[in-house]
Formats: sequence, C-alpha cells, structure tokens
Amino acid sequence: MSIKEAQWRRLYLGVRGKFLLSVAIAILWTALSVWLSQRWLEDLAAVTNWPFALIAIIFIAYVPGFMNAFLIATLSLDRRPMARLSPTRAMPGVTILVAAYNEAAAIRDTLTSLARLDYRGPLEVFILNDGSSDDTADIVRDMLATLSVSAEATFTLHDFGVNRGKSAVLNDGLRAASHDLVVTIDGDCWMRSNALTQIVGRYLSDPDNTVAVAGAVMVRNSRVNLLTRAQEWDYFHGIASVKRMQGMYHGTLVAQGAFSLYRRDALEEVGGWPECVGEDIVVSWALLERDYRIGYADNALAFTNVPERVRQFALQRKRWSRGLMEAFKAHWRLLFKRRMTTLFIWWNVCFLPLDLVYSFVFIPGIILAFFGYFYIAGPLTLAVLPLAALWNVVIFRIQRGVYRNEDLRVRRNPLGFLFYALAYSLLMQPVCVWGYAAEIIGMKKKWDTK
Repeated sequence: MSIKEAQWRRLYLGVRGKFLLSVAIAILWTALSVWLSQRWLEDLAAVTNWPFALIAIIFIAYVPGFMNAFLIATLSLDRRPMARLSPTRAMPGVTILVAAYNEAAAIRDTLTSLARLDYRGPLEVFILNDGSSDDTADIVRDMLATLSVSAEATFTLHDFGVNRGKSAVLNDGLRAASHDLVVTIDGDCWMRSNALTQIVGRYLSDPDNTVAVAGAVMVRNSRVNLLTRAQEWDYFHGIASVKRMQGMYHGTLVAQGAFSLYRRDALEEVGGWPECVGEDIVVSWALLERDYRIGYADNALAFTNVPERVRQFALQRKRWSRGLMEAFKAHWRLLFKRRMTTLFIWWNVCFLPLDLVYSFVFIPGIILAFFGYFYIAGPLTLAVLPLAALWNVVIFRIQRGVYRNEDLRVRRNPLGFLFYALAYSLLMQPVCVWGYAAEIIGMKKKWDTK
C-alpha cells in the first residue's frame, strides 16, 4: 500500500460517521437559525399569537434549514466507489417490463432506445399494453416486426384487452419473467445505451442486502415551455440530490417505476406491486420494512417526458402525494426502525405540515410583503434561509460531473432555473396539499395521466 493510500484510509470516514457528522452540522445550523430568528418570532407573535408564530417559523425556516444543511453536508461527504464492471465479465439475465397505456406518441422512441442498449447479457423485454384506447399495440407490433436487436435479446408484446392499472400488468410481467433481475421502464422513456449496464453494475457492486436500485431519471422534453424547463431542474437538482443522499445511507426511499431495477425474489416476497396510485413507493417501503437496501445509480440515465400543462403537472404531483400517504398507511412501522434511513421517513412526515404552512401561511406572507407587511416573509426570512442557494451550487457541481463522465453536457436553462428557484414551490406545494387531502378523505383513486 502506498503512503498516499495509507493516508487516505486514515482520513476515510465511514457511512455512519458521515451520517452523524451531517446530523451534527444540521443541528448546529438549526440552532443558529433559532438564534437569528428571535426578532422575527417576536414580531410575528405580536400580531398573531405565540403558537401560530412558533409553528409558522418552525416549518418556514427551522425544518427546511435542517434539511438543507443535512443535504449539503451529505453531498459534500459523498465519495461513493465506482461500480465494478469488467469488460469480460458475463452479465446476469434481465427482464425489462415496459408498462404502457396510451403511449402511441412515445412508444416508438422507447423501443428504439431499448433495442440500442449495449448490455452484454441475456435480455427479455415485455411491452405490457394495459388496454390502451389508442394505437399503442399496433405501433408495437409494427415496431417488433422491423426492430433490429442483439442475438441475446427478445422483445414480446403482452396485449391486455382491458385497462386494469399499472400494478396489475407489472405483476403479470413479473410472473412471466425468466430472469432474476427485473427492470421497470415507463412507456415514454428514452434509455441511454449504457443505462442498463450501469444500473446492473451498481447492483453488483452494492452490499449484498441490496434488492433494488433506482436509476437516474431526467427530463427529455424540457424545451417545450417554462413549466418543463423548471421540471428539468427539479429532476436534475431536487430529485437527484435526495436519491443520492438516501442511497448513501443505504435506503433510497423510492425505486421509481419510470426506471428501476429489482431483485425478482424480493418482489415476490412482498407480493409484487400493490394496487394503488403510488405502487412504486409502496413496494419500495415494503422492501425497506424487511431490512433490505435500495441503492441509487446516478449514472444510469433515462430521459422521460414530463407534464407540459399545469393541469397535467398538478395531477401528477397530486398522485405522488397520495402515494406517500399510501406508503405511510401500509408501512408506518418504518418510523420505528433502528437504521439511518429512519430519519428520512420522519423527514417525509414533515412534508404535510411543511406544505400546509407553505400554502396557507408563507404564500399569504409573500403577498403581504408586497404591501409592506413583513411579519411572515421579509428580511429576516432571508437571514435563516440562505442554504438553498448553496445546496443548488453543490448539487449542480456533482450532477455536472456525472454528465461529463457520461460524455453529456448540461444545457443552458437560466429561465427555467429562475422559475424553479423562485416560483416552482408556489405551484407545487398547494398541489401536494390537495393530494394529501384527497387521500385522507378517501377520494376515488385514478391514475390521472392520460
């Protein structure tokens, strides 16, 4: 061992050590925020009352400050090892499940990208047409008749005449799968040619109790309008940073259906995908509840089409919020697991009060600030909320490095970033509250996509 390697080993901080250090940094920042906000708290209590002022500032400043400080510390400490991929090693067989409902506009590109995968192992692809009312099935049949695929790959259409929901067709595909590794892909995703190799490589390199790996899903149609431009930053910064953080501590909370790998026997152990609107988060929490690990492959890239209209976007985020509530109802025992990722389960508990306070206190506070009343949103707000800018800088540098390693570049999108940084939450948080309310009062569940 060289002197440099020996020094590095002495300096290396284990995952648990990084977790404790990140928690300590977050607590120190929160304590500083409490000290800085005393005048703000007193002014707000003077015009309302102390309970209201305390709850408002806890969820406007203290909780987000803790989260941002923990996230920045974790990302700064992240030194994940590279996936072990040998050019001569035989890769395990994989079954890809493509759930498709009314995907006539996108399914050609999805199949084209799957045919171009560079995977060096047995591969079967099931296109699961969930009773589409458009030409999805006919397009798939025409594509399969002419598609050029490798000798080790097979593509098969499973055409279901009745729309039964995504979880039902995925479970049918799981029962028909020939291989021990199962990958899910949405019907409107474009896969990078090395995406499957990268996600399988991450699975093979991760600890033995890893039963799922979330891929990195980015935005494909970001140049349509301002909303899709903002979502590009949400996927590139927000979603990616949270998954990276959770994966570092051995428990990514959602192996998203758009692109994730699962171990088949683990899926069968939990009964496959449950029938609900958030089947991916609920099945992920079922795996975590059994003390399994879910990883994250930041360089396994798939690009998806995000909602282009406000109504589409609102319905999607409403569904995601309902999925979170479904996960809590089914797997509340995760709140009391003795493992590092329990912090992130409690983190998700905070989303409901965070979104409520943001929607019904902070947004009105911004409106009041325009008229000169700075009790809720004002100069002192900025004094306790500076970490968002630093967090964006840290994750941008990390994500830019991921793209560079994949021979990609980050496209310029300043208008989208301004909207994402300044106004995106004004749209998203009230929609999340709508989703929570819909689940709590038991409104009828619909996929709400097409």
